[in-house]
Amino acid sequence: MKIAIIGATGFVGSAILNELASRNHEITAIARTPKETPNVNWVAADIFNTAALADALKGNDLVISAYNSGWTNPNIYDDFIAGSKAIQGAVKKSGVKRFITIGGAGSLFVAPNLQAVDTPDFPKEYHAGATAARDYLNLIKEEKELDWAFFSPAFEMHQGITTGRTGNYRLGLENPVFNDEQRSILSVQDLAVVIADEAETPKHHQVRFTAAY
Repeated sequence: MKIAIIGATGFVGSAILNELASRNHEITAIARTPKETPNVNWVAADIFNTAALADALKGNDLVISAYNSGWTNPNIYDDFIAGSKAIQGAVKKSGVKRFITIGGAGSLFVAPNLQAVDTPDFPKEYHAGATAARDYLNLIKEEKELDWAFFSPAFEMHQGITTGRTGNYRLGLENPVFNDEQRSILSVQDLAVVIADEAETPKHHQVRFTAAY
């Protein structure tokens, strides 16, 4: 497949790139500061330049967005919403129909009508970013032209998860997936496996989904 990855130098984006490249897909990696990687076509692009980004995306079978406006960014909410909307618009303009975007876990429902981001114990330092991802999920639900999927990671998905790539995971939709210890946990390498499997065998169409061990 021909796959474009936006945010390909980030924590999540680079893991997805490595997994898809290992499966011999033709990758166009899009970032503000491109790298040099064998068998990967790196493109420098500003996500807010819709025309240029659309040109970079044309001809691909799938676009994956791992865009993150930065957890320490004081304007994270507005930047994430604006950036995500700009990317969605560029994908539509490019003519690519299949679009997978990586959001946050905060919008997962931990009880009827209660999302994790709205619970008292939700970490304050992540609240603005998680709220932005939740609000963008509500926006993309109105998208009718693209065959989109929105992925919410496990609650515990960070650089401290050392399980590496196991290739194992369980899928969910609106609610977090918990293990026997009541933890929602997944390594970034296995997140990449989830996304690569979804790319190769699409199961989720115009819905949000999640995964964990």
